[in-house]
Amino acid sequence: MDGANLVDLLGRWASGRGPLYLLLTARLRALIDDGVLPPGHLLPPDRALAKLLAVGRGTVVAAYDLLQQEGRVLRRQGSGTRVAAAHLPATRDLDGVPANPLIQHMLHPPDGVQLLTCAAPDVPPPFMLEAYQEAAERLAARPHDLGYHPAGQPALREAVAAYYRARGLPTTAGEIVVTTGAQQALSLLTGLLVQPGDTVLTETPTYPGALEVFRHAAAVVRGSTQGLAGGLRARPALAYAVPTASNPAGAVLPVPERRALATLAAEHDVPIVDDEVCAELCFSGETPPPLAAFTSGEQVITIASLSKVVWGGLRVGWIRAAAPLAARLARLRAIHDLAGEAVSQLAAVALLRRLDEIRATRTALLRERHDHLVAELRERLPAWSFEPALGGQTIWVRLPHGDSDSFAQVALRHGVAIPPGRAFDPVGGHAAYTRLHFLFTPRELSRAVDGLAAAWNSRDGSRPGASGHALIV
Repeated sequence: MDGANLVDLLGRWASGRGPLYLLLTARLRALIDDGVLPPGHLLPPDRALAKLLAVGRGTVVAAYDLLQQEGRVLRRQGSGTRVAAAHLPATRDLDGVPANPLIQHMLHPPDGVQLLTCAAPDVPPPFMLEAYQEAAERLAARPHDLGYHPAGQPALREAVAAYYRARGLPTTAGEIVVTTGAQQALSLLTGLLVQPGDTVLTETPTYPGALEVFRHAAAVVRGSTQGLAGGLRARPALAYAVPTASNPAGAVLPVPERRALATLAAEHDVPIVDDEVCAELCFSGETPPPLAAFTSGEQVITIASLSKVVWGGLRVGWIRAAAPLAARLARLRAIHDLAGEAVSQLAAVALLRRLDEIRATRTALLRERHDHLVAELRERLPAWSFEPALGGQTIWVRLPHGDSDSFAQVALRHGVAIPPGRAFDPVGGHAAYTRLHFLFTPRELSRAVDGLAAAWNSRDGSRPGASGHALIV
């Protein structure tokens, strides 16, 4: 494909709102993700494409650089810019990886590999059958209901509102919009509140699925390693936080900092999304108050789901927002898919009623597996550094040297898939980190650590002083 054909494929790429490099990035990203530009395809040189598009070379360079940070292209001196492979070969010299391995491994799960990339329960609990039986009985009692409720089944909206009231946060059903998981909640909120070129503020590191949503909207994503408070003063279009059992580190934000963050969002009139997907998985057994509990304003928006506390395949989530915003979100959802699947929503009503029981069982299991993984890492890979999690399903690990991009390739050859740290950073930093989940059984976790240790030792064996343990540099 020559440059002229690419220009045809790009179409009216510059007709949107925002900086040209972001609009070009968004269109190239779509062509890559849709497979129109296949893996290995050579893109035109910076100057050549800039001339064809009648833009400055800096616009093309910035777009290519952003796509490289996302792992969608590979740029090398002397060999140009190529579309990254969907499945990278197990070699150590490639410098690009998919920006979100979670999505890659859901779309193309590798055979015979332990996936430490996707962090969600993989076995539905036995009580789900009872919940669906109750849902069926509810349906039988209302034969004339079409099932189209864009804001969600009324019974579930009221159950979610009651859940927040029980946590001390006054909430009505009119402030709840049910979604197909928290990922759709993020997509709806971003579609409504963010325009191309707008700034979105996130923590660093953060949940990579959120970064994908913001990038898809052609937003400028700014990350902060020191919390969000300072960045709110710049008044971004949207802020995104995971203050409870954070992804990837499993940290819990103290109450005074929660209050300060909610207060600043209200003072600067910045909508902030409080992602509570893992909030019910705190090892202390107590769920901290959501950010919305610390302000009477409408800026704090809460999202959550049952995918982490119950089962990944239960695609039921929700948004808690001011009633006018909730109504707008429901109208937007109606455009996309009319309404969510009814039976699962009605089953979620029964599951929320048993949430205390479910939470206690789930957190006890996760705490046991977390402690097992921590012990295994300290014994087998003592040079790897991390803070034990306070909740959630993952820990954030720093390698003593090298980068997790290349190590991920070595680990894959030893039967373990791990995500590179830069997938969790909006600007591609944290290359020395990786995220490990502890959802497997203790035996499976031990086997995974065996594979990681073998991979690390094989990679590290050429370094002076290397032995059975990793070397701190």
